[in-house]
Amino acid sequence: MPLIILVADGARPDSLASALDDGSLPALARLRAEGGLHTVTTAFPSVTGPAYAPFLMGRYPGPIGLPGLRWFDRERRVTSFPHYTRSYVGSEMRKVDSDLDPSAPTLFELAGPGLGALNVIGRGLDPRARLGRSPRFVSRAARTHFSGNVRGWLQIDRDIGAELARRVISDRPRVVFCALTGIDKTSHAEGHDSPIVREAMRIVDETAALLRSELERAGEWESSHLWIVSDHGHSPVRQHEDLAGLLREWGHGIIAHPWVFGSGRDVAVMVSGNAMGHLYLELDRRQRPWWPELAPRWEPLAAALLGRPSVDLLLLPHDVDRCEVRAPGRGGAFVERHRSDSDTRYSYHPTHGDPLGLGGELAGLDASAAHDACVGIDYPDALVQISHLAGAARSGEMMISAARDWDLRSRYEPIPHLSSHGALHREHMLVPLLTSSAARRRPRRTVDIMPSALEAMGLPVPPGLDGRSFF
Repeated sequence: MPLIILVADGARPDSLASALDDGSLPALARLRAEGGLHTVTTAFPSVTGPAYAPFLMGRYPGPIGLPGLRWFDRERRVTSFPHYTRSYVGSEMRKVDSDLDPSAPTLFELAGPGLGALNVIGRGLDPRARLGRSPRFVSRAARTHFSGNVRGWLQIDRDIGAELARRVISDRPRVVFCALTGIDKTSHAEGHDSPIVREAMRIVDETAALLRSELERAGEWESSHLWIVSDHGHSPVRQHEDLAGLLREWGHGIIAHPWVFGSGRDVAVMVSGNAMGHLYLELDRRQRPWWPELAPRWEPLAAALLGRPSVDLLLLPHDVDRCEVRAPGRGGAFVERHRSDSDTRYSYHPTHGDPLGLGGELAGLDASAAHDACVGIDYPDALVQISHLAGAARSGEMMISAARDWDLRSRYEPIPHLSSHGALHREHMLVPLLTSSAARRRPRRTVDIMPSALEAMGLPVPPGLDGRSFF
């Protein structure tokens, strides 16, 4: 009687709904009829890895140690001399579990025994229960990634799905988490509306059908849960801004992956997705500086960035609970978080214009009201997501959300990026959630999945989670 979370990595809700409606995904359509299909918001940055934290920990990624796919370790606590950076693209992905806040439990730790496949976060899993971690598989995945072999990822999805179904029956885990990455890889390479993306969706459908068939044969389907969700969406990219190269042209010494060695650098450029980026300033400082202290020296850089067509939003944290938001031609505002022992509230105070398009001042909204205030604008859940990421200890002193049709990295990508994600745009932030049983209240966010899973299994929900059970 497992609870299974199947991540259709990179699937957009509109694309999934269209495929369900035209009969391309019969197993998922059957689940929709029996349970329900919802559109929820993911976390910022909307990128694989950090955006898995809500599923498996019920927490936003920044405050628990994952501010992005790449980040700079200002405190020099967990990374290596001389560059003090982290990139989860490649071998350092194995560092995710140790980088996470040890006081934040995972779903595997609370509900084990578990089974994971391509799960990135695996704390609490027996090493033998982590599919896709063998040296042979890692070598295969590395060859597939760095050769740009998109179809190779589809075969990996098929193989992982088949092995997962076999192990669900043989190992009898209580909680299962599996990520199928083909939709994301093919979207990057050929665009989210391309025929190969529909093929990747059908592999998700085939995996769901196989899991159901095996559980029905074992007489356990009626007591099981199968949920399909995505970690982020996608939108087309027509122009690439080499953010690291741009700052280098402007006279700054840059640390950026993959070339992180050298001396004389004053800015670390850490791009995720590739439509968002952290900029870390004054790298010799071990304590994070806030924008009011940095502004006298760095205001010209902020103004120059806002003059680039690639930049849609510039976030400048003033303190752990207050972040300035600027948008080219749309003005500026402050997003604030008000924390107490019993509650957290969010406010939006425009100083000139309305950069987020919220229509004016908003004050003292709880998490649900803040979500509902933003769900119809271009930046779903912006108040909550900006607050949590801007205040995170490992975040940058500047954060950029890219403009539509742009991303922020032009080189070193094995797969050409015709589509990207990571930003606060609704195409990136809205994701589908398909459940095999009906929710009792409207799901809002991907952080709701972890407490809902615990409740569905009859387990207690620990304090301190950012999500709320939809049961």
